[in-house]
Amino acid sequence: QVQLMESGGGSVQAGGSLRLSCVASEGYILNNCMAWFRQAPGKERERVATMASVSGRTYYADSVKGRFTGSQDNAENTMSLQMNRLQPEDTAMYYCAAATISWSCDALSWEQYTYRGQGTQVTVSS
Repeated sequence: QVQLMESGGGSVQAGGSLRLSCVASEGYILNNCMAWFRQAPGKERERVATMASVSGRTYYADSVKGRFTGSQDNAENTMSLQMNRLQPEDTAMYYCAAATISWSCDALSWEQYTYRGQGTQVTVSS
């Protein structure tokens, strides 16, 4: 079964850093659009970052721009999200996702990402 699996979540104090990783069971999954979403309790799921494997184009939500950086390691079938200067409002369940198309990555909804992970919890305390 083709799947994505996140890791790297945890609890940190404000100002700290975490690095989330997402391993794909099959390498081809990460050949198109990739994304990180998050959902805090009582809030809608939010698109955090997207990456287009072919063009290299990236998108970051305004709330994380300059603090979060997405990357891809083809050799390891992995995508990552480096999160720096974390704030309490970054507390959420974080999900990785991958699509079967390689354009308009930042316009795709959660449901349009074909492959979706189960999530990893990030908690930031003040």
